Amino acid sequence: MIDIDTFAIIGGDQRQIAMAESILDDGYKVNAVGFEKTELKKGIIKTDMDNAIKKSKYIILPLPAVTKNNCLNAPYAEFEIKVNDDFARKMYEKKVFCGMDSKLKLTSDIWNNIDLRDYSKKEEFAIKNAVPTAEGAIEIAMHEYGGTINGSRCLVVGYGRIGKILSSMLKGIGANVTVSARKSEDLVWIKIFGYNTILTRKISSNHNFDIIFNTVPALIFDELVLKNVAQNSIIIDLASMPGGVDFEAAERLKIKTIQALGLPGKVAPKTAGEIIKNTIYNMIEEE
Repeated sequence: MIDIDTFAIIGGDQRQIAMAESILDDGYKVNAVGFEKTELKKGIIKTDMDNAIKKSKYIILPLPAVTKNNCLNAPYAEFEIKVNDDFARKMYEKKVFCGMDSKLKLTSDIWNNIDLRDYSKKEEFAIKNAVPTAEGAIEIAMHEYGGTINGSRCLVVGYGRIGKILSSMLKGIGANVTVSARKSEDLVWIKIFGYNTILTRKISSNHNFDIIFNTVPALIFDELVLKNVAQNSIIIDLASMPGGVDFEAAERLKIKTIQALGLPGKVAPKTAGEIIKNTIYNMIEEE
């Protein structure tokens, strides 16, 4: 057990609930704020903001920390929690962990004087989250595609963290997998692992895919590419905002597209919560 004190978990969804339970099971005290509309495991202390912060050494905010109108991402809170100067001031002399700190910092200049760490920027976090993201993408494909994944012609655009794991999973269940990449060295690795290869910039020359998974956060599928590639395909866009698909063009062309954001929290909140917890533990140990 690492040498830490009480945690305050302020806001969040099922991921933060699972994380709170796991931290409690590790033997630490957990104060929770913003969960009035749901039950929490016995031993987790529901309390008010000031008390939770006062009694905790570490503060954990959700991913993303902030939603629209500068409110905390707290779907189980009875009332909206405004994130502003007053909210930030409460965090003085605390170690605060959050997801997507760039959005949080826009709510107050005071964050520049807070010990704020973004767990979502850690490489271990990104790699571990690629697994539930890939599983969630396949789950969507199974639901939306009329045939079986086994034997289907799948294109995975991008050979980064998610692309590597997703390609392997698809091949494991018998899909005919083509993977695109920008760099020639990536194409060599793709071929070594037994996938078909194509340069990302040449995707429009191939239109024989049943399911397309995009992992690249850049506009790959503009109207021209959509017309050439995806007329008979389903596109599942896994890239972070703004994504890699011209969704308005896809709608005009009647191409089925699904923007699949935040899959770990939706399909595997328990695992996603464990990933956040372990990333934070490692960040504390690295100090």
